[in-house]
Amino acid sequence: MHNITLIPGDGIGPEITDAVVEIIEKAGVLVNWDVQTAGADVAEKEGTPLPTRVVDSIKKNKVALKAPVTTPIGKGFRSVNVQLRKELDLYANVRPCKNIDGIKTRFDNVDIVMFRENTEDLYAGIERQIDDETAESIKIITKKASIRICEFAFDYALKYGRKNVTAVTKANICKLTDGLFLRCAQEVAAKYPQIEYKEILVDNLCMQLVQNPEKFDVLVLPNLYGDIVSDLGAGLIGGLGVAQGANIGENCAVFEPVHGSAPDIKGQNKANPTALLLSAIEMLKYIGENDSAQKIDFALRKTLKEGKVLTMDLGGCASTKEFKDEIIKNL
Repeated sequence: MHNITLIPGDGIGPEITDAVVEIIEKAGVLVNWDVQTAGADVAEKEGTPLPTRVVDSIKKNKVALKAPVTTPIGKGFRSVNVQLRKELDLYANVRPCKNIDGIKTRFDNVDIVMFRENTEDLYAGIERQIDDETAESIKIITKKASIRICEFAFDYALKYGRKNVTAVTKANICKLTDGLFLRCAQEVAAKYPQIEYKEILVDNLCMQLVQNPEKFDVLVLPNLYGDIVSDLGAGLIGGLGVAQGANIGENCAVFEPVHGSAPDIKGQNKANPTALLLSAIEMLKYIGENDSAQKIDFALRKTLKEGKVLTMDLGGCASTKEFKDEIIKNL
């Protein structure tokens, strides 16, 4: 029996969470779900979108599955995702971008894993209003954080037989901050002579990703560039609805989809749970449930490849429940 923190989120979060939990249970995985609410609705009741009880639960269980949580744009509370990453020191954001049979995209040869440093850069949240017409934000890059995300990326490449690691910066302009990240990547690369090491500027990377994504294997990026480029990567494989994510630290890990909470379709039973399910599959591997992870992955990919029962965002007309039931049938 596994003790896992479950954060249903808000918007479409509870709907896709219910679907994924049922699929995991039908696959035979025994889980004691420690359900913890967070987000906008919780902020109204408890005065914070991320109560201490949520963080305490993850620290205790070491693993969490999290659905999307709404973040206000330009006002209101800070991102729950960012707060969780800082509170738990989840320094490595892992974003696989690989084509899935049955999902039509402009490219059919994408297989990239992106590693985004998760704790600093502009996301440190050090901002101030200088006057009515000027605001500033401070970009923080440290050697410690840069070294460990680069080591994480190279360790992954070595473990899974990836061919090369590319460090992504804008070091020609941000010579001190991005320059430090780049020097750290070079330092780490020297310890892994069996892995080819490359460097690229982030703007050039974006252009090349939409021309020849097959050129890239593993990318390691500072926080802001990683956030932007990983969503570009999601676009290469079919969109955020099929993009999984993991946030991993020394002591615990949070697995979550990268799409938003889509409040406009909340409660309409038409949300696509694929991204959360893919994230859950990675979670199952993380806790050693490899057979069940493989079984669910097969059932999901069979459902998508057959294309008979798909949600609207994938070109079908199935409801969340119908899509979930088809995956369970294919188990």
